[in-house]
Amino acid sequence: MDIPDGRGAAPDSPAAGPDLRGRTALVTGAAGGIGRACALRLAAAGARLHLTDVDAGALADVAAETGGTAHPADLTDDAAVRGLPAEVDVLVNNAGVQHVAPIAEFPPDVFRRMHALMVHAPFLLIRRCLPHMYAAGWGRIVNISSVHGLRASAYKSAYVSAKHALEGLSKVAAVEGAPHGVTSNCVCPGYVRTPLVERQIADQARAHGLSEADVVDRVLLERSAAKRLVDAEEVAEATAWLCTPHARGITGSSLTMDGGWTAT
Repeated sequence: MDIPDGRGAAPDSPAAGPDLRGRTALVTGAAGGIGRACALRLAAAGARLHLTDVDAGALADVAAETGGTAHPADLTDDAAVRGLPAEVDVLVNNAGVQHVAPIAEFPPDVFRRMHALMVHAPFLLIRRCLPHMYAAGWGRIVNISSVHGLRASAYKSAYVSAKHALEGLSKVAAVEGAPHGVTSNCVCPGYVRTPLVERQIADQARAHGLSEADVVDRVLLERSAAKRLVDAEEVAEATAWLCTPHARGITGSSLTMDGGWTAT
């Protein structure tokens, strides 16, 4: 079924918003943090949701909140990815993990698994969903990258290299998808207030002998002009905006939400 962009408002109207009624979205890493926020926002826009995460219990809660369908899966397993829906109009590649260690001490198996989750799985999912998007003449791929997809930090070799690779994959998908009405973009937040980051704050506080407030100010936000963590809901709003008629000309881009980190 061909569903026009911005139904109910002209494409150049300020009232046009993310109207995703009749669309299907797949969000990875949907059990919490940015993924949960994206699921809630896309559900509010009317999308039918498929949600996946390795945490089956938390995922079931988000599915109940949004009316979505839960697909518990370990995305480092190719067979699990093949079991996910392919008829998807909006794909949000969000699942990710972090491990911090110097390169000389970084466990190779952890490096490999992080790349499997944050590069190989998005590749498989994009590859799986593109035929449906091409047939429909419309699709939105939103890859939740990071400021670390644009800049490096010490001790994060797997995460930084994976996010850089995700940026490249996103651009190729944009170039190939453009003739078919498919856009592909990255959203690149700085540090987002999520359970993953809260754990990093606590770990760094212990490691450096600092208070958690000092870790936020002196470690996480040292290079940021705006001294605040990004909210997951801000990332979700940017993700939804990329599905609006106003954003149909934006593809192969990286939308940076880093409080001015990359400007300094």
